[in-house]
Amino acid sequence: MFKNHLTTALRTIRRNKIFSGINLLGLALGLAAFWLIVLYIADELSYDRYNANAERIVRVVQHSRWSDNDLHLALTSAPFAPALKTAFPEIEDAVRINTEGGGIITYGDKNIKQGDIVFADKSLLHIFSYDFLYGDAGSALNQPSAVVITNSLALKLFGSAEKAFHQTIYFDKQFPSTITAIIKDIPGNSHLRFSAVRPFPADDTGDWQNFSIYTYLLLKEGINYTELEKKLPAFAAETIQKAMGITDYKMELQPLTSIHLHSNLGYELSANGNINRVYTFAAIALLILIIAMINYMNLTTALSASRIKEIGVRKAIGSGKRSIAGMFITEAVLVTCIAAFIAAVIVSLTLPLFNELTAKELSANRFGILNTILCLIAFSLLTGFISGIYPSLFLAKFKPIPALKGQLGKQSGSIFFRKSLVVFQFVITVVMIAGAVIIYQQLQYALHTNLGFNKDEVLTFHIDDKKVRNQIPALKAQLLQNPLIKSVAAAGNPIGNNNLGGNGYKYEENNGAVSDHTKMAQELMVDADFVNTMEIKLLEGRNLSEAIPADQSGSVLVNETLVRELGWKEPVGKQMLKASDDDGNTAPKKVIGVIKDFHTYSLQHKIEPLVMVMPSASSMEDNLYVRIAKGKIPEGLAYIDKVYRQFDKTNQATYHFLDQNFAKQYDAEKKQGQIAFLFSILAILIACLGLFGLATFSVSQRIKEIGIRKVLGASVAGIVVLLSKDFLKLVLIALCIATPIAWYAMSKWLEDFAYRIELTGGVFIVAGITALVLALLTVSFQAIKAAVANPVKSLRTE
Repeated sequence: MFKNHLTTALRTIRRNKIFSGINLLGLALGLAAFWLIVLYIADELSYDRYNANAERIVRVVQHSRWSDNDLHLALTSAPFAPALKTAFPEIEDAVRINTEGGGIITYGDKNIKQGDIVFADKSLLHIFSYDFLYGDAGSALNQPSAVVITNSLALKLFGSAEKAFHQTIYFDKQFPSTITAIIKDIPGNSHLRFSAVRPFPADDTGDWQNFSIYTYLLLKEGINYTELEKKLPAFAAETIQKAMGITDYKMELQPLTSIHLHSNLGYELSANGNINRVYTFAAIALLILIIAMINYMNLTTALSASRIKEIGVRKAIGSGKRSIAGMFITEAVLVTCIAAFIAAVIVSLTLPLFNELTAKELSANRFGILNTILCLIAFSLLTGFISGIYPSLFLAKFKPIPALKGQLGKQSGSIFFRKSLVVFQFVITVVMIAGAVIIYQQLQYALHTNLGFNKDEVLTFHIDDKKVRNQIPALKAQLLQNPLIKSVAAAGNPIGNNNLGGNGYKYEENNGAVSDHTKMAQELMVDADFVNTMEIKLLEGRNLSEAIPADQSGSVLVNETLVRELGWKEPVGKQMLKASDDDGNTAPKKVIGVIKDFHTYSLQHKIEPLVMVMPSASSMEDNLYVRIAKGKIPEGLAYIDKVYRQFDKTNQATYHFLDQNFAKQYDAEKKQGQIAFLFSILAILIACLGLFGLATFSVSQRIKEIGIRKVLGASVAGIVVLLSKDFLKLVLIALCIATPIAWYAMSKWLEDFAYRIELTGGVFIVAGITALVLALLTVSFQAIKAAVANPVKSLRTE
């Protein structure tokens, strides 16, 4: 029986080459898109799961609120780990990680700048899983002067891991470290990546409020982290809350495997993903596959007229409904299996481009060759069964006598169902087009909106050598001697990287009294040239000045947001007080000027209160901002490099343009937009393939009618309109349904941005017109072909 069904299916495919080709191409594209997105989702869900202890590792994070301030930090402080381990027997081990271990690595005459180096307790190598090429986890970090490096860093410094083992390297030319172990590179699906790890000082207990450390705990077997979390409020009340003097505080434990997709706190270790993005891509994959399956259902049921006599004959010679249904399901499964093979070829050809688009290293057989083949077969069978179930049931119900006469009977239910499927296809298509357009518009807005300063032609670079930091005034003077350089400033941080620090300030109220609570504000250390170099507008008062000694330690600039949130009526002259030492002594600073709000972070973040202060010493400013003359970037870069080498003959400066710093913050959204655009095109293509097939069949069914109309004087345009209008009505209905869906979905997506575009009807009109034009072009091709045909041929008797 199965052999007979298979033979029939192959004959049907050969007999209906056009429709079979449309079905195969549509299903192949749908399966390929689904496969690619599944690989992406699988990679996102796999983060940190390679660790043997993944299910037992948690990260300690904290949330606090006081007055009108709040903190949500992935950071803790040095005392957390030892105190937690002592207080709770449920904790098997703990590790502290400090990301400030990088700098200039020197070996012989080699000097390499390496920023991704961490300090960590030796328990790191026991809690997390690393593959050791040389050395072992038990002793690698036992000595204060030890260092464990990755294979990539070993190749960079020594040419091979073998040569690197037991060698001594120097950090910043003064801290000798012996390479005690070499590990394989950290997998790409880890949120905790580094090129080397140095021992965390064992005696560093630190201050409870010095939030600069990441804390991870390894729980004992069988311990539920949520039960442990319930015990933390009492611990926090006796430790961190006493130190901070607050009552609204929560310590949270994050499972290691949830960090990448579910955590979005301040000072994350790396750029995390987003579970909503995963859900979005999963929906896109499923919807594209559904569009392809709808094509198959539509074309197969539409072709029922051409197979009605075949069904009648089969029923007359004894075939039952089950047998006929089985024949059509076999045909659907066969088509899907062939499409799956084509999809595998498409995936292998397009995966390198998809990897480049997503910045990942996905492999088509990431689940293993055998598992991939078995999954593909199982998935093809399932897809084929779902695609073929409705056509098989629909065609199997025909009665034998009418079928032998070529009579289909009443088809209103079938036609309505086919039309509903077409509408559903184009609802999906319009939603995806609108989504892609809105993502593009928001990214353009983010990249080109006024940030409150002029980011063009400004580059920043970090000064690694501390001796050079003490020569910043001389370095600036030398750079400004050339007209290629318009202005130069120094600061403690590069803006646009989402990593400025903050401080709590008490402040003078309007009545002259000092507040009894603190106000959290970002703090940016700058020199007197920063405001002018960045072209930030000064609204009130004056700028900082190196000519006024009091400015270096006793003056600040504040932004509009801080003034507004403090309710100051006359901000210039007001006092601000910040804790200056561990004893809580305060040093007053006077507000000498108010600057216009400007963005220090990407547009996902609202503008925060900001205080700008001058450093007490030039060595505290380790980032230079240089504005180059317009149109002179190459010449300016060459001159900056030449001058900088006079001050630092060892280290090469790494330049970053400020506009690129900000643009980098939208990388995830850019990728999302590009993927949405790519798969929108694919959805349109698959939907149009189905529409083309239906139009072709519709024309073939009305060929004599068209001939008669032409003989009676109908124009080509009239016939095209006649054949196209029914399909275009369906697209218009889809547009009406898709608009509110797209509006709601994209409104939710835009909520991730503190500053965003306003949704307007124009976007949805564009999406609708695009869908209409594409549908019209698809249908018109066959309609025009039929309209210009010779009516004599179509009216000729069989």
